Amino acid sequence: MGMQGLRHAITGSLLAVLVGGSAAGFAKAPGDVSDLVDARASSGESQLYARGYSLHHTSPGDDRNWGYWWNGSKKKCLSVVTMDGRYSAITEAPNSDCGHKADNNAAGVAAAVGAAAIIGAVALSHKSHNHDDGNHYSNSADEAEYERGYRDGLYNYSYHNYSRSNAYSDGYGAGTSQRGHEAPHRDGYAYAGGYAAYNGFGDVVGRNNADADDMLRSRGFAYFGKDTSDGSGHERTYWNARTKQCISVRTRSGSVYDAHSIKKKNCR
Repeated sequence: MGMQGLRHAITGSLLAVLVGGSAAGFAKAPGDVSDLVDARASSGESQLYARGYSLHHTSPGDDRNWGYWWNGSKKKCLSVVTMDGRYSAITEAPNSDCGHKADNNAAGVAAAVGAAAIIGAVALSHKSHNHDDGNHYSNSADEAEYERGYRDGLYNYSYHNYSRSNAYSDGYGAGTSQRGHEAPHRDGYAYAGGYAAYNGFGDVVGRNNADADDMLRSRGFAYFGKDTSDGSGHERTYWNARTKQCISVRTRSGSVYDAHSIKKKNCR
């Protein structure tokens, strides 16, 4: 292992201590709650409380919600995914995702890694699931930049990537998306930021059906197979696999009169 690889390995280990979990993430449900996977959310919640867990907070998504549960006696944080009214996944999460530090020396560890001091000073706004791969960065400097970008995007501050960091940009995109999820009348990609992919489609309104379809397909949208009629026109659903956009296109008398984003679950 070269010096750079060794440095990254040491930094990753320190960050794991800091956030109270493994930098590699967790794939399987812990043994004490594995039987709750696929349980109805109401039953699972009762069981989690009965087993010593308390709900720290929830975080909405486009087709699922994340709940973060803390067990004080076990010093363990769980990430619980609820989808269609059931617990679809339960994984162990870093303690910081439940607002707790690994131990009383966490601030000292943060100071030791320098760039991660922001993580030790305040609880992370973003959680594991806000990363594309479901894991915090093992590199403390990238994690700090992602957190700064996430906060700027979440709280609608200007994009300020003075370090020219990909991690900041990714965090900003995740923050703006989360801001959209937390506004009940909007969807996650109603806000675009950072490097988040987004293809416009509003200009199809007023076009005839054939032209609108050609324009959407040229931008990566594919007809998803849903075509419904309410008596006043038709609604067609399109999905863009690259940008993860699901849209509704409403037509009447051979032309488009409305086009808007809808939840991704409508294209699954």
